Amino acid sequence: MDGAKPCSTPMSTIVALTATDTEAFDDPTLYRNIVGGLHYLSFTRPDIAFVVHRVSKFMHQPKQSHWICVKRILRYLKHSISYCLLLSCSSSSTFQAFSDADWAGDIDDRRSVGAYCVFLGSNLISWRSKQQVTVARSNTEAEYKALANTAAELQWLQFLAAKIGLHLSQSPTLWCDNIGATYLSSNPVFHARTKHIEIGFHFVRDLVSKKKLTVNFLSSCDQLADLLTKPLSAARFNFLCSNLNVRNLPFRLRGRVEDIIKSTEDNIITEDKHDQGLLS
Repeated sequence: MDGAKPCSTPMSTIVALTATDTEAFDDPTLYRNIVGGLHYLSFTRPDIAFVVHRVSKFMHQPKQSHWICVKRILRYLKHSISYCLLLSCSSSSTFQAFSDADWAGDIDDRRSVGAYCVFLGSNLISWRSKQQVTVARSNTEAEYKALANTAAELQWLQFLAAKIGLHLSQSPTLWCDNIGATYLSSNPVFHARTKHIEIGFHFVRDLVSKKKLTVNFLSSCDQLADLLTKPLSAARFNFLCSNLNVRNLPFRLRGRVEDIIKSTEDNIITEDKHDQGLLS
């Protein structure tokens, strides 16, 4: 892939990956090795979290179309090789989270993809893109399940913050772009309509009623977790990357590997000459 043409997004918006593609990839081990490496990279690159999750679904029996998608990720990484997740000083010590879901996004089993991203002040500290365990019967149900998973992550982060002595100035705020899921989190009147949803997801209501969590509605165009649920156009993708603090490495932080190697070699030569008494 050294001479491959870079591309501006890690996944095409018009290609749908399925397990039923007929042409099998002839080197599954290579596929698994590269996807495993991409998993490691996604620990610090939320911009590839969704597409790495997608291609990981086909590790057992990859197809040629899946391999093409993996190569596109590598082309995107070549384009964004200087990108990083920036962390900066922030006077705020509050959690804010964005929760989103792509209803029935998987063509094979029609399960939804749920995602969240959590900020401490202005810094992104946690994110996730994962297929939901059960099939959602509506968009609101898929969004509500994603909301509950995000609330669970916020609970864990609050516990961790308390353990390390970080004082939170106010309860976390959770932003959701589905008004039905927002109502479900605070209004018990809807209980009869949601009995089919697992009880485990309804703990969000308890957190809201105890004022330990605030769930607010926001417009879909401001939903940052959108990046973690579906392939996007280049303009939308770049906008969300910037808002997640994934951007070009500042010039002052850049270094040249060749300069570092040369400097190390010069130091070794100087030390050898000094040891031999050639330098005063």
